[in-house]
Amino acid sequence: MKIRNVKQKLAALGTAAALAFAAADCGASSSAPSSQAQKQADYTVGILQYTSHSSLDEISGAIQAELDQLALAAGVTIDVQLKNGQGDNATINDICTMFVSDGVDLIIPIATPAATAAAAAVQGTDIPLVYSAVTDPVAAQLAQSMEAPGENMTGTSDYIDTARILDLVLANQPETRSIGLIYNLAETNSETTVANLKPILEEKGIQAVESTVTTPGEVQMAAQNLASQGVDAIFVPIDNTVASAMSVLADEANRAGIPVYTAADSMVRDGGLATTGVNYTKLGQLTAQMAMDVLQGADPAAMPVKVLDDGIVTVNTTTAAALGIDPNVFDLTGEGYVTVE
Repeated sequence: MKIRNVKQKLAALGTAAALAFAAADCGASSSAPSSQAQKQADYTVGILQYTSHSSLDEISGAIQAELDQLALAAGVTIDVQLKNGQGDNATINDICTMFVSDGVDLIIPIATPAATAAAAAVQGTDIPLVYSAVTDPVAAQLAQSMEAPGENMTGTSDYIDTARILDLVLANQPETRSIGLIYNLAETNSETTVANLKPILEEKGIQAVESTVTTPGEVQMAAQNLASQGVDAIFVPIDNTVASAMSVLADEANRAGIPVYTAADSMVRDGGLATTGVNYTKLGQLTAQMAMDVLQGADPAAMPVKVLDDGIVTVNTTTAAALGIDPNVFDLTGEGYVTVE
């Protein structure tokens, strides 16, 4: 696919505005330029958020705020069209079709399912994608490789080093013999994370006990199922279905005295015990920066997918207190950790 020539578009917009002003100036009255010419943005960006939960809300907010700052610094205007698919495939596809029909300059889909739908919608067009929070773009067929994604798309990954998560578990519970895994099999991002974790668990002699879900409404029952099997801890990958019911999972696990380790700091804020890895505000900011580069002419096909993992440990002190755990046990490096309540 070819990249839209945004410089030519800007020139055309400037010419159109000048003509509109000249036409108004030559009329019977000395009227100002038309409101349409005044309001015409330099770029239009469609943001497709897969569903509503704290992780994706955080990314979306960070993208919009960063785009505002970047546009101001560059002296341009960006019309951001934010749409939420609410986890419904038909709605998501309709939004993608609308973005393409409207001829937006760029689409930012948030989360793997949204990115997959957007990628299908832009086939045969010159509309680029800069996706956010796609755990494994190669497995999701959104990139030929992380270094050279190809096609007309690139973005950011929230890939998790599961070995670091396990370090947190063992720091608190060195005698761990089983870990419960709650996730949606239909989410490629979750499958990838769990697939990466299982060999590590096997190597350490820890049993993986799965309890999969298809809707947020099944999360409570999944937690009860794991509690009945006596798991020592629960791990939740970056899973949109589970994230939508994270507070329910945390409440159920706390009642059973089971620590829940997550793959994102936003899920810790929603009641999980601890994590290390992705900060979604930073991920959203990085996504916006890449999007701005593409709008200004960079080729997304040649832009490496960026992975954000700064290794910061985040601990929910309220959850730790409820479970009788000293948060300091998670200071693995002696450099401290971030606390949330």
